[in-house]
Amino acid sequence: MAKDKPTEKPGIQPENEKTEALQLHTTDANGELMTTDHGVRINDDQNSLKAGERGATLLEDFILREKITHFDHERIPERVVHARGSGAHGVFKLYKSLDKVTKAAFLNDTETETPVFVRFSTVAGSKGSTDLARDVRGFAVKFYTQQGNFDLVGNNMPIFFIQDAMKFPDLVHAVKPEPDNEMPQAASAHDTFWDFISLMPESTHMVMWLMSDRAIPRSLRMMEGFGVHTFRFINRNGEACFVKFHWKPLLGVHSVAWDEAQNISGKDPDFHRRDLWEAIDSGAFPEWELGVQIVPEADEFKFEFDLLDPTKLIPEELVPVQRIGKMTLNRNPDNFFAETEQVAFHVGHIVPGIDFTNDPLMQGRLFSYTDTQLIRLGGPNFHEIPINRPVVPVHNNQRDGFMRQTINKGKTSYGPNSLGNNAPQQVKAADGGFTSYQERIDAKKVRARSKSFFDHFSQATLFFNSQSDPEKKHLVDALSFELGKVKTVAIRQRMVGILSLVDEGLATEVAFALGLKVPAKPQQPINHSIPADGDPGNYQPLKVEGKLNKSAALSMAGTLKDTIKTRKIAILAADGVDAKTLNTVKSAILAEGGVVQVIAPKLGVVVAADKSEVAVDESFLTAASVLYDAVYVPGGLKSIATLEAEANAIHFLNEAFKHCKAIAADDQAKQVLESTYFSKKLPKDFSDETVFKEGIVIGADAAKLAKQFIKAIAQHRFWDREKKRQVPA
Repeated sequence: MAKDKPTEKPGIQPENEKTEALQLHTTDANGELMTTDHGVRINDDQNSLKAGERGATLLEDFILREKITHFDHERIPERVVHARGSGAHGVFKLYKSLDKVTKAAFLNDTETETPVFVRFSTVAGSKGSTDLARDVRGFAVKFYTQQGNFDLVGNNMPIFFIQDAMKFPDLVHAVKPEPDNEMPQAASAHDTFWDFISLMPESTHMVMWLMSDRAIPRSLRMMEGFGVHTFRFINRNGEACFVKFHWKPLLGVHSVAWDEAQNISGKDPDFHRRDLWEAIDSGAFPEWELGVQIVPEADEFKFEFDLLDPTKLIPEELVPVQRIGKMTLNRNPDNFFAETEQVAFHVGHIVPGIDFTNDPLMQGRLFSYTDTQLIRLGGPNFHEIPINRPVVPVHNNQRDGFMRQTINKGKTSYGPNSLGNNAPQQVKAADGGFTSYQERIDAKKVRARSKSFFDHFSQATLFFNSQSDPEKKHLVDALSFELGKVKTVAIRQRMVGILSLVDEGLATEVAFALGLKVPAKPQQPINHSIPADGDPGNYQPLKVEGKLNKSAALSMAGTLKDTIKTRKIAILAADGVDAKTLNTVKSAILAEGGVVQVIAPKLGVVVAADKSEVAVDESFLTAASVLYDAVYVPGGLKSIATLEAEANAIHFLNEAFKHCKAIAADDQAKQVLESTYFSKKLPKDFSDETVFKEGIVIGADAAKLAKQFIKAIAQHRFWDREKKRQVPA
């Protein structure tokens, strides 16, 4: 009988296998005696060996040499892209078997939990850059399956900048700091990036995503993930279909405001990393559902776009996303370097039942990832680093190399052999051995692209049309900001011409902000990504009838807004606060899974009006509104008087309003709100009891107020507030 899944060890559940395997390499020095790397106990780790107390240090001090040598070599080359990352352990559980379309065991077995390790990252910045840069976010998942490791190496955007991997070095060189001055860090708002983009119309769709709110997520736990490429599923009969992978966050898809992101970068550049760590540490485990879009081979050419083009997505209206399982991240790494930094992902790490397509970007990545790991992790044995080891045994004839950890027994390391009973033996496909899909190939060797890759603007227009009005405004502002940083006017003008092929209104608004006019005709040739001896012609986008005009899935406006789990709410208080109203609202928020922190003029405690003490989490010196999702001002006349006179408290509220966050206040605290700038901008019925206007809630009944405040927080932001009620903050 054919087997696709190796026999599991008795009594060990798969979800525990990776944890148990890592335990073999995990140590805790608590209560232990100090030793050298070779186990020799150390008597003095504080002083080097000298010729007398004031004499020269002796070369024979092997303890000093070992310690300093290790320190001098403890940094490895950082990733060229995705250098700054955060990681976490978790599990994946399948909802329903996909055995009709794939023989991948972890997508067939609904009883088994598959261990995973996930690494989130920014793309352009160095390891020391901010979490809140406007950037694509990496979303890479390593599944430790019973058939070996499967790496789903994706991003939080479903497409990419380029169609062919040949252009990847050019893209990265363009977006990285400029080589003459090494500026700017972790930013695309500079000449070289937009010079490249304005000459590469295939990048237009991805630029729309990059300039959208998707590029500044509220949390890593609140962003989607995508496999980007079109993969193949293969079933037990050898039949194939095409598949796109999606990760759907159960907290919804949410962003921060661009001004807010810039402020967060100064207040807490580790904002996303800290948010992920604290959520897992508190037991609020992040969850995503894995979705797939499946396209039968017979439908490969039925769309107006090419399935193999990585700058295109499949609209969910055309092929719905089937949610097939859930991933839960439930454990933080024990050591950042050993796990998050040394984890090695590779698009080429696939298992039986999953295969590649001829996506030209994917094909290049298959080479690039191995090459990268060889230099970054020191040689061909990076798969033996604990975080990269599969949960199944590894047997082959590979030997030696830098940092080899496996001690192979036996005389033979080749095959076929007779001295070792021809072991390890090859595995029949029927017994789970990997075989590539037998795709028919009949073609000439050429350096070219299919004409089906030449429509660069239709999906960019679809994306823009699908955005809500606030999202469109943010996109215009982002393009105006980025291109406003470009010093070369000709590049700005060329890019405005590109935008005119996406949407005339978009181009007009951006051009106005840049002091330019929309050209009657974009600069020709538009497409510079052509062979040197090619005919550029006058590039025109393809005209396709019956196209989608909008796709709801492309907007964040319709995302989940029914929970406040893990949202951080600031309560502003001072001595004399009404403990009853404070605790009523705090308890209601905590009951809904929110996180509450009390902010006061000083650390320690505030003494409430009833003489009880309320612990202070942060002072106005260390806290900032940009680090919270909402703010509440409880009652208490003395506390209110103090806050009204506290400039930092008024700024805190003004800034929260500016960034469209929910704000609540006890009826007594109206005078604090009346001291803000935004109070002048609100309707006259602003002071009515428990008014739910534009995310502002006021009331004397704390329980009723808490209920409406929670409802407001769940909306995430009141973006419509931006346009008509801007305030200085």
